[in-house]
Amino acid sequence: MANQYLGFDLSTQQLKGIIVQSDLKLVHEAKVDFDADLSKYGIEKGVLTNPADGEVFAPVAMFLEAIDLVLQRLKEQGADFSRVQGISGAGMQHGTVFWNRDAEALLAGLDGGKTLVEQLEGGAKGERRGAFSHPFSPNWQDASTQKQCEAFDRVMGDGQKLAAATGSKAHHRFSGPQILRFREKYAEAYKATSRISLVSSFVASVFLGKVAPMDISDVCGANLWDIENNRWHEDLLALAAGGSEGLSDLKSKLGEVALDGGKSFGTISPYFVQRYGFPPSAQIIAFTGDNPSTMLALPLRSSDAIVSLGTSTTFLMSTKQYKPDPAYHFMNHPTTSGEYMFMLCYKNGGLAREHIRDAINKVSSTSDPKSWDAFNETATRTPVLGQTDPSTSPMRLGLFFPRPEIVPNVRAGTWRFLYDASTHALNPVGPNDTESWPTPQADARAILESQFLSLRLRSQPLVEPQGTLPPQPKRIYMVGGGAANPAIADLAGQVLGGAEGVFKLDIGGNACALGAAYKAAWGVERRHGEKFADFLEGRWDEERFVRKVCEGYREGVWERYGEALKGFAAVEARVVEEAGNERKREDEAMVGDVV
Repeated sequence: MANQYLGFDLSTQQLKGIIVQSDLKLVHEAKVDFDADLSKYGIEKGVLTNPADGEVFAPVAMFLEAIDLVLQRLKEQGADFSRVQGISGAGMQHGTVFWNRDAEALLAGLDGGKTLVEQLEGGAKGERRGAFSHPFSPNWQDASTQKQCEAFDRVMGDGQKLAAATGSKAHHRFSGPQILRFREKYAEAYKATSRISLVSSFVASVFLGKVAPMDISDVCGANLWDIENNRWHEDLLALAAGGSEGLSDLKSKLGEVALDGGKSFGTISPYFVQRYGFPPSAQIIAFTGDNPSTMLALPLRSSDAIVSLGTSTTFLMSTKQYKPDPAYHFMNHPTTSGEYMFMLCYKNGGLAREHIRDAINKVSSTSDPKSWDAFNETATRTPVLGQTDPSTSPMRLGLFFPRPEIVPNVRAGTWRFLYDASTHALNPVGPNDTESWPTPQADARAILESQFLSLRLRSQPLVEPQGTLPPQPKRIYMVGGGAANPAIADLAGQVLGGAEGVFKLDIGGNACALGAAYKAAWGVERRHGEKFADFLEGRWDEERFVRKVCEGYREGVWERYGEALKGFAAVEARVVEEAGNERKREDEAMVGDVV
């Protein structure tokens, strides 16, 4: 009988567990929805909040209970855990779990007749200490660390230098600023902390029966890891630790980092052998973050890109070049030494597109207000960049942000400009200028061009020539709700290119958990030196999961969008400057009010 491999995905609102065979065929899947199944923890959408301080966090006990529950549900489906030879997983990035000095003994001595939460959670009235120095894990939505982020920037000089060292500028959710705030706010709990795990290495620890190392990719979401030198950054570590005298203590709390993404941390804890029938030989393979794990759900090669089009927009690409910038994230590749993953995150994605879709439907004869037909027809009928004559017509360039955006960092709003590529003149379009920019019709194409031009602008230093074609992605894989829309996919190909085309990746909502299961299989079965992409490609069922939806690179069209990039960068710069001036005026007005 074929070996099987178990992959987990612990996200904000659920824990998912899936089992695949050696041939990567999915055989079982189950999930625990925190709000539906574990509402007793008082959570909403998976978290607890303290709005006054911007805190967003989750009970660690809830995670423990979910692990037992998801395994029970897999067993009820008929899963035979005795066939599972490897386990890996993914956790939402940037979350931290704080273990106390009793943790290792408790993990090693778990009784298969009791649940995890019974044995590891502290008693409600202190009658049982449990394994944790703090009962909660900060969530990636937490925004309580502005002061700490500013301190991280100051240590390096500015956000640019911090990004150069750690792959990202300081972010509220990143583990380094979170640990610094935890030490400042909960000084006694910090002293009582023996080890600190990321959410990913926390789950690995439970299955291993001792505190597991962090992995080489997920650790990059901390603003503490010196990416180019593959070691802790001691200046940043000292900041989080409260000075050089606390440096060695924090380094001990964080532990070693697994540099090999396929490394086995050891065999499974006896608890899971006794309680669920796992074989004692089952290997625990390095767990990683949710974004790195998503990249492992297909044999992604260097210069291939994943564009996730959900409520937000995410762009992921594997690259051999390390060219960090404060506007995006760089991390070590989760499985391929010497490569990196590049990530862009935008708050405005599907919601912005839906606003324009709804506006177009209001002025059309559409009977279904949620239909995309009128939007799609309008977008594809409108000429490239709104230019009826490329030699004389200006380009229409806009930004459409119903929510405050992080790339670029500006307030909510809509801005429309006409750009003359020959003179580089940039002229704002007023709300009543319907002749040069008929709204809402012209917005349909403009918003898609805007979103993809932003991706192209920021990824262009990282893509490479594809044979005789200019630098661009090799393949573009579309995932998320927007990937099913043919007009959106077509515009992605026109703007971004794609030497081999644009593809729709259809693996349901399982990408993250699948990537983890695939990594478990690779970690156990790989031949000496076999790369993850090669291992996966040999077993990957492309016909089942991938469908080419349109051509990517189109000669002439791609080049015209290249001419628009300078104008688009100028649009962003103008809007950022205006937003800064507005903030300055608001601050001055507040000072005047006080005086």
